[in-house]
Amino acid sequence: MKDMLDQLEARRQIARKGGGDARIAAQHKRGKLTARERIDILLDSGSFEEFDMFVQHRCTDFGMEKQKVPGDGVVTGWGTVNGRTVFAYAKDFTVFGGSLSETHAQKIMKIQDMALKMRAPIVGLIDSGGARIQEGVASLGGFAEVFKRNVQASGVIPQISVIMGPCAGGDVYSPAMTDFIFMVRDTSYMFVTGPDVVKTVTNETVTAEELGGAKVHTTKSSIADAAFDNDVEALLQVRRLIDYLPANNQAGSPELPSFDVPDRVDMSLDTLIPDSATKPYDIRELILKTVDEGDFFEIQEAFARNIITGFGRMEGRTVGFVANQPMVLAGVLDTDASRKAARFVRFCNAFDIPIVTFVDVPGFLPGTAQ
Repeated sequence: MKDMLDQLEARRQIARKGGGDARIAAQHKRGKLTARERIDILLDSGSFEEFDMFVQHRCTDFGMEKQKVPGDGVVTGWGTVNGRTVFAYAKDFTVFGGSLSETHAQKIMKIQDMALKMRAPIVGLIDSGGARIQEGVASLGGFAEVFKRNVQASGVIPQISVIMGPCAGGDVYSPAMTDFIFMVRDTSYMFVTGPDVVKTVTNETVTAEELGGAKVHTTKSSIADAAFDNDVEALLQVRRLIDYLPANNQAGSPELPSFDVPDRVDMSLDTLIPDSATKPYDIRELILKTVDEGDFFEIQEAFARNIITGFGRMEGRTVGFVANQPMVLAGVLDTDASRKAARFVRFCNAFDIPIVTFVDVPGFLPGTAQ
C-alpha cells in the first residue's frame, strides 16, 4: 500500500511541475506567477481541492501523441476565500501556452457545472493564447461549451475573470461574458487577434499594449473593471471583491461584523458641498464617510469618471453605490457614464444587492456625439 501511495505522490509531483522547471523559470522571468502559485494566493491556505490532475489530451495529429503533460494546461478545483466556497480554474501558460484543447475545455466545463450546481462563485485565472490549433474544430467546440455555461451562469452566480497574460480569441470572449474582469498592467492583454495578424490583414503596425493592454480596456473599451500592478495585487483584490458578493442570486447580500457606529454624526459633511453650484467637490468623500469604516471597492474607476460605481457596506451589509462625480465634467451624464451605471445596476439587481444613489447632475451632455 505504501508503494502505491509513493507512486501516487510521485505522479502528483510531476503534475505540479506543469511544463517543467525551464518553462516555470521563463514564466517568473516575465514577472508572472505559475497557475498553482496564483491559486495558492487566491484561495485560503490549504483549502484547495484539485480535480482531474492527471487528465491528458487525446490528440494524435502533428505529433501531439508524443507531447502529453498531466493536467493538460489548466488547474481546476475548489477552495475557500475567507471561509466561503469558491470554484476556480487557472490556465497554465507553461503547458502548450495555456491553449485550450478538448480535454482542457472539459475540465473547465466540469468546474462551471459544479459551481452552478453548488450555487457558488467561480473565478477564472486566464493566461492563454486561445484555442490549441493542433486540435482544430475539437478545441473550438470546447470553447462553445464554455461560452454556453457562461451564459447559463449569468445572473445566477458571480463570475470573475482575471487576465494574467497575453490572451486572444476564445480566452477573451469567455471573460467578456463574465461579471467582472481584472487585468495586470504590462503583462496582460486582451484582443480578438494579435498585432501580427492585424499587420498582415490591414498593414497597420500596432503594439500589444495599444491593441489590448490594461490601459485600453480600463479607460476606453470598458471591458475591464480594474487593472493592477502585479499578479499578487490583482489576486488579493479579487479576494476583497468576493467578500462583497453574495454566493448566488438567492443568497442575499453578505453581512460581516461591523465596528462602525450606525448612528454616528459626521459634521464635516455640512461643508462638503460648496455654496456656489459652479464649484466642484469630490463625491467620493461622501461615499467614504457613508460606508462602514471607509471601505469602498470601486468598479471601473478609470472609465467614465463622471460617475462612480462600486460596493461598500452599511451596518455590515453589502450595498451598491452609484454617484455622479462633480469633479469630472461637472458630473454630467453621457453615453459612457450611462452604460457604466446601467451595467452595475443590472448586476446589483440580479444578485439582490441594495443600491444607494447620490445624485448631483446638471443633466445629459448635449451634442451629436451623444
